[in-house]
Amino acid sequence: MTAERFREEIIDHLLHTFGVTPENAGDETYYKAVALVVSDLMRRGRSETEKRAKATHTKQVYYLCMEFLLGRSLKNNLFNLGLEESAREALRTLGVRLDALYDQEPDAGLGNGGLGRLAACFLDSLSTQGYAAMGYSLRYEYGIFRQKLVDGWQTELPDFWLPGGKVWLQEAPEKAVEVHFDGHVEEAWYDNHHTVNHKDYTKVLAVPYDMCISGKDGRAVSKLRLWAARSSDFDMKTFNSGNYLRAVEQNAMAEVITKVLYPEDNNPEGKSLRLSQQYFLVSATIQDIIRRHLFEYGTLDSLPELTAIHLNDTHPVLAVPELMRIMLDECGYGWEAAWDIVSRTVAYTNHTVMKEALECWNQDLFRLRLPRIYQIVEEINRRFCADMHGRGVDGYKVGRMAPLNDGFVKMANLAVVGAHHVNGVSALHSEILKETVFRDFYQEMPGKFTNVTNGIAYRRWVAQANPGLAAFLEKHIGGGYLADAAQLEKLLPLANDGTALRELEQVKRENKQRAAGYLKKAYGAVVNPDSIFDIQVKRLHEYKRQHLNALHILSLYLWLKEHPQADFTPRTFIFGAKAAPGYYFAKQIIRFIVKLGEMIDADPAVREKLKIVYVEDYRVTLAELLIPAADISEQISLAGTEASGTSNMKFMINGAVTLGTLDGANVEIHEAVGDENIILFGMTTEQAEALRQSGYRPGELANNHPVIRQALQLMENGFGGMDYKDLASSLRGSDPYMVLADFDAYAQARQRAEALYRDRQVWNRMCLTNIAKAGRFSADRAIREYAQNIWHADPIPQIPVNKKG
Repeated sequence: MTAERFREEIIDHLLHTFGVTPENAGDETYYKAVALVVSDLMRRGRSETEKRAKATHTKQVYYLCMEFLLGRSLKNNLFNLGLEESAREALRTLGVRLDALYDQEPDAGLGNGGLGRLAACFLDSLSTQGYAAMGYSLRYEYGIFRQKLVDGWQTELPDFWLPGGKVWLQEAPEKAVEVHFDGHVEEAWYDNHHTVNHKDYTKVLAVPYDMCISGKDGRAVSKLRLWAARSSDFDMKTFNSGNYLRAVEQNAMAEVITKVLYPEDNNPEGKSLRLSQQYFLVSATIQDIIRRHLFEYGTLDSLPELTAIHLNDTHPVLAVPELMRIMLDECGYGWEAAWDIVSRTVAYTNHTVMKEALECWNQDLFRLRLPRIYQIVEEINRRFCADMHGRGVDGYKVGRMAPLNDGFVKMANLAVVGAHHVNGVSALHSEILKETVFRDFYQEMPGKFTNVTNGIAYRRWVAQANPGLAAFLEKHIGGGYLADAAQLEKLLPLANDGTALRELEQVKRENKQRAAGYLKKAYGAVVNPDSIFDIQVKRLHEYKRQHLNALHILSLYLWLKEHPQADFTPRTFIFGAKAAPGYYFAKQIIRFIVKLGEMIDADPAVREKLKIVYVEDYRVTLAELLIPAADISEQISLAGTEASGTSNMKFMINGAVTLGTLDGANVEIHEAVGDENIILFGMTTEQAEALRQSGYRPGELANNHPVIRQALQLMENGFGGMDYKDLASSLRGSDPYMVLADFDAYAQARQRAEALYRDRQVWNRMCLTNIAKAGRFSADRAIREYAQNIWHADPIPQIPVNKKG
């Protein structure tokens, strides 16, 4: 689209959609008008994508996830469609700055952490490589929450993202479906003539909102379908009888399902709501997938050959019994035939070894809320256990593998039983799954298990988030890397080119200046761009060990107080993370970090050498600002606890050096860059487990280590008007993630990092090597592996849309 045509389309939407002349429109209205122009183009592209897929009978990939952390869409879509310059020129003629419009868009409130960001990256890559794909999730009205720090304590506020975000969504009320909860089920028979009556159930309407996801150069456009909960009908009889509140309450209770992402579940109501969310997602989605397939092919017999349903973590695993329900109750299949189809259609990715994420639902809650689904899970469990016993498997092992046992429905077990493939998300993680979490399953069905290491939508994280680096790459290796990330290796001959390395250093410094400008404007924080930018941004969880980072900063502070004349390279530590609302200990860690930063700022003897900035409400847009500015990427989880990570990959491709443990994808980053281009520390997975088995005693370690003892004493005595006894007590007591055991190794790693940073030639060479070796962590590569090894799907053939295949 030319700039002139783009200008005409913008004006048309201003006049006819918003009823305002170009002269009277503000930036917000211009943003929405430009978004509608882009959306119109993408919808046409999606229509063409669907026509080509149908004409060629291309296998459809359906990706189910509770969250899609998309960030902002305008810049990403303009870049992918090659329209950024046309839009910029069109707006310039109207006296409007495109960059000002970018700031009008909120981050979409559809995700929280790495799980959702990975899903967003995968949709981008599915489109770019031309696969027939749809994502499914929920249209959360308020997202997770907007984080506000009050005296260092995390406070949760509603995230009002829809007023600016809904411009990208197209409601499709004619495709709404009913989802049923509660009630009771009459006796069911699992043969070809069974009858099932589900009575007195509660109906909730699932209304789809569609969002187009463009690929690079518009090869294909994927669709993200988001379900919003609505009451299926309004009870006029109750209302007219004068019981107004009751009538309105019934409507509100239905809509609460999609109000908030991950409602707190430390109470029975919260658990019930989470279960309802998950079933609402999968029931609406599976009904939609079945409808689409039957409309096109008339039978479900071909479902495994033409459809791949992928479950991203345990949240959508109820898709397995829901698909069985539809085939048994609505399509007339017998159990064996239905199970054969389901088990050849569904695949499952596990994302964590954390017990709280391997969801288990109380059997009574599950049975009351989802009676028919519970009945089907019972039968899946009965048949699975009978099959295992028939193979001579030990009874205790069968109990551990059972989807239904000990009064709980075990979602991870149900996923493995129902899926044809199960994969981890890094080489180390996949081995841990086989050796621990799913050891029993792996011994009995090893062919199910595989690995697909995570990847990132690197075009967004370089070409859009880091224009200086993109220009550097274009100058030295051309633009071919945008289609083939492996071409980044063409940088390697520049590792000894002093001029090129100085150019790269200047790119980094400009990014640091840009970030420093934002931090001053947003927080009044004055940071030194010539200091080491040491950044840890990710979800706040003990296993990610933000408190190891903070404890070491506290020890540095105390050391600088004792050695004021020491030769020390100034450091800026930047944190960004949200804690789950009910995760008290994580909130304590946030407050400790914030108050530590305030104490350092108030001390003139130290504040020119150390600086802590905790960015509020960390999100994709802030990541796009901070990651290109990082010198050091903190990836310091206890070995064996992080499945993969994706922030490590984003930092790497932006030229930050990883300081981390041999955990998750750090193992593969190390393989890629070698010992000399990464800063590793700490125990391996095997060493951590050996220490745990031998009897880890952090209290003794703390008492016998003068640096740790001094830091913990200050935490207990308090600063900033409060003490941190809970944190100190945990570290002295159980220290579940072995912060103290890795403390010395971490301190030494930071000393090595400082020494390396001082040698600018060496450091710049490390940065360049990391960029050059980051191509293997592309989402394009990950999607090709899923398609070839798990989904058995091919891209849509590039044929004219009116040609029949």
